[in-house]
Amino acid sequence: MRKVAVIGIGQTKFSGAQDKSLSELFAEAAFDALADAHLQPRDVQALFVGNALGDFAEGQGMTPAFIADYIGTWNVPANRYDGACASASMAVRDAFLLVASGIYDIVIAGGVERAASLGTPLATRTFAMFSDSRYEFPAGMTFPGVFALLAHRYAAMYGLPIEKLKEQMAQVSVQSYKHGMFNPKAHLRKSVTIPDVLKSFTVATPIQLHDCCPFSDGAAALIIAAEDKARVLSPKPVFIAGAGQASSGPLASQGEYLPRLRARELASKQAYAMAGVTPADIDVCELHDCFSIASLIAAEGLGFFDYGKAGEAWMKGEADIGGKVAINPSGGLKSKGHPIGATGAAQVFEIVRQLRGEVEPERQVPDARIGLTDTLGGDGGTMVSMVFERGW
Repeated sequence: MRKVAVIGIGQTKFSGAQDKSLSELFAEAAFDALADAHLQPRDVQALFVGNALGDFAEGQGMTPAFIADYIGTWNVPANRYDGACASASMAVRDAFLLVASGIYDIVIAGGVERAASLGTPLATRTFAMFSDSRYEFPAGMTFPGVFALLAHRYAAMYGLPIEKLKEQMAQVSVQSYKHGMFNPKAHLRKSVTIPDVLKSFTVATPIQLHDCCPFSDGAAALIIAAEDKARVLSPKPVFIAGAGQASSGPLASQGEYLPRLRARELASKQAYAMAGVTPADIDVCELHDCFSIASLIAAEGLGFFDYGKAGEAWMKGEADIGGKVAINPSGGLKSKGHPIGATGAAQVFEIVRQLRGEVEPERQVPDARIGLTDTLGGDGGTMVSMVFERGW
C-alpha cells in the first residue's frame, strides 16, 4: 500500500441551529480544505461524506451526490457513510484505504450534520435509532441512559463510590471546557468548575447536564492524497499511519465485557499495529467524549491508563497538556460540540493542526508528533481508530 497524507483541512464553527443547508455547510469546510491544499475542485477524484440524520434534518437522502455538484466536483463517485457518530471516521478510513490501494490520488473526506436544527426532542429520538430499535429503545433507552448505566457499571466494577466517580467525571468536563474556551470553532465556550458540574440538573443519574455534549450543526472536510502528490502540494503533510475499525451488536451481546467496549479495543489495536506504535507513543488524542464517563472508558480502552484509574489520571492532570497524554485539547465533543456525522473529521482536523503546531497557544501540545483519533458510533456498534504522524 502507498503512504497517504492529509494535506488540506477545513471546519465550520460548530454551533446551535444554523440557517445553512447540509450542502452549504459542507461546502464551507471543503473550500477551506481545498485552499489549504492549494487545489481546485476539478482536482478531486472522489468524495466521501459522513451524515447520519440528513434524511430527518432536511428530508434529503443521497446527500453526497448533491454536495459533489454543489462544490464543483462534478460527476465524481460520491459516497455516504452512516455509522452514527463514527460516520465521518468511516468515510476518512475508506478514503485512506482507497488512496493507499492506488484507486485514487486525491479525494475529499469529511462529514456534515444539522443535529441542533432538529431540536432536542427529535434529535434524541432519531439518534436513538442507532441503538437496538427492537429491544433497547422500546425499553426506554436513549444514549444518556446508556451511559448512565455504564457509569453505574463502572463504579461497581472498579469499587468506586458513585460520588467519587461523579467528581472525577466533573473534572473531565472542566478540562474540556477549559480548552474549548480557546477554540474559536467550539460550540460551548465557557468556564465551568467542578461545583458547577455537580450542581447542574440530572439528565440520567449519575449523569448531569455538564457531563453531556451538545447536539451541534457543522461540517469538517479533509483533502487526502497519495504521498507523491502530498510531498509536492504540502510543506507539512500529516500521514495516516494506521487505521482500524470494529463493530459490536446490541448491549445485551456486549454484557460480559461492559463497561469496556470491545470494538474500541479491537479497532485501536489494529490502528496501533498498522502504525507500528503503542499507546505510550501517542502525544495527543481526540477521543469520543459524548458523556464524561465515556472519556474514562475510552482512555482506558485505548491503553492510556489502567482500568478503573482514568478518573484519578484526570484529577492529577495526566490526561491534560503536559501530562502523560494530552486528551481533547480541542475541547472535545463536550465543549467543541457534536454534529454527529461530522465529528470524526473534526477530530482529524484538530490532530492535523496540533501536529502542524497551528492551534491557539493556550491549547497547543508542545512538539506533538503522533496523534490518535477515537470515534464511537451508537452504543459501541461502530468504532474507528486512526493514528497520524508528522511527515516532515
